[in-house]
Amino acid sequence: MDLHYRTIFKVIGLVLIITGIAMVLPLVTSLFYGEASSTRAFLYVLLPCLALGFIQFKFIHQSEGRLRLRDGFLIVALCWLLISALGAIPLVVEGCFKNYMDAFFEMCSGFTTTGATVVSDVEALPKAVLMWRALSHWLGGMGILVLAIALLPTLGISGQEIVEAETPGPVLSKLTPKMSETARGLYTIYILFTGAETILLLFGGMSFFDALTHAFSTVGTGGFSNYNDSIAHFANPYIDAVICFFMIMCGINFNLLYVFFRDRAVNFLKDQECRIYLIFVAMFTVAISVWLIVKDTYDNIFTSIHHALFQVASIISTTGFSSTDFEKWPSFCIMMLLCIFFIGGSSSSTAGGVKVIRVVVMLKMIRRSIYLKLHPSALVHIRYNNRILSTDVVQGICAFVFLYATTFFAVSIFISLDNFDMLTNLSATATCLGNIGPGFGLVGPTENFSIFSDGMKFILSLTMVAGRLELFTLLMLLTGKFWNPNE
Repeated sequence: MDLHYRTIFKVIGLVLIITGIAMVLPLVTSLFYGEASSTRAFLYVLLPCLALGFIQFKFIHQSEGRLRLRDGFLIVALCWLLISALGAIPLVVEGCFKNYMDAFFEMCSGFTTTGATVVSDVEALPKAVLMWRALSHWLGGMGILVLAIALLPTLGISGQEIVEAETPGPVLSKLTPKMSETARGLYTIYILFTGAETILLLFGGMSFFDALTHAFSTVGTGGFSNYNDSIAHFANPYIDAVICFFMIMCGINFNLLYVFFRDRAVNFLKDQECRIYLIFVAMFTVAISVWLIVKDTYDNIFTSIHHALFQVASIISTTGFSSTDFEKWPSFCIMMLLCIFFIGGSSSSTAGGVKVIRVVVMLKMIRRSIYLKLHPSALVHIRYNNRILSTDVVQGICAFVFLYATTFFAVSIFISLDNFDMLTNLSATATCLGNIGPGFGLVGPTENFSIFSDGMKFILSLTMVAGRLELFTLLMLLTGKFWNPNE
């Protein structure tokens, strides 16, 4: 069956309009701080985006029939690559980046909420660029296409296929009869979290600019900061606590948060994924804290617990902020953090990674296999929240985990052509694939990704997009069957 190309271009036009409107905030920032070159840079992209988007949205008539899932896959892949490509142009025009590939890497990192950067001196960037980097996290966290569906339900296009192709996680819950209503509800929570964190950070002594940009980065679980040493710059336990709380909350399934705000009550711990997610946070925090205390890494117990909890929350939510240079920690603590790289947050959250639900199901499959070795004739089902998971869901999770591992090793081998050490290559791949941010070695919390060649930056950029879109969405476009109208 043919793809609905006219409808696809109409949706892309809508996304161009949203991208142009989003650039108004950094434009206003540039005007406020008197950054004339930034003003011109954003105008050069903002105006064409609005004009072209309006023409596409207004004058292209959508195709007959409903969108199918394969249309959703193409829309999502094209839009994520397009907004990253367009978002990079102001950074090059402004002169902040030496070439377009660096800017493209930065924007892929921003919109995929990865937080990896090629900038050596973040504090030297104009305020407008800092705002745009943080805003890209916020737009990418919940998904710019979900925003499109939330704002314009009159589009007459079914949003279910688009959201299914974009939403992280193996299970997508439709919480209201209309997907547009669900999208608006989720964005309401998203905005409330952003506003609440901004206000709380202001109480901690942050400027309004810093509070807003860091709230964008936290709620979107991105990790771009305005300072070279990230959150450690503030050396403020209150600020650390506020950011830590919202990182943990934004790693929880937003469907649970939606039900909580809608019904005013819900027991989060009844949800198995949420319960295991919080157990992981506690377990890794305790393990790292104990070893930091044993090794006398910090002056007192409370400081050890403080930094351990913050870094665990930062990495498991795939935000990527750092309250300290954790590469100076004992090797056991570093290995614990590396393990968290492959877990990630909950499904249908703004976090990246494999997702807790998949980890839980894989562990249950291992337990089931061991049991069947002892009792070959037994009938053992894999359950989640007291419901039996279908064979299709279990097979899908197994396929994803295998593909994730295959992609991880393939990209790690490929970028090793730049001849950096193994820890740098492995952690760079893991952090881009899991949309985490900092890695280890030459891409640690005090370093950046500028060491890689342009070709490898492009590969890592695609890796970030593929990781954000759950791998299958992007890789499916490379198959011949996807483009075959008879399939």
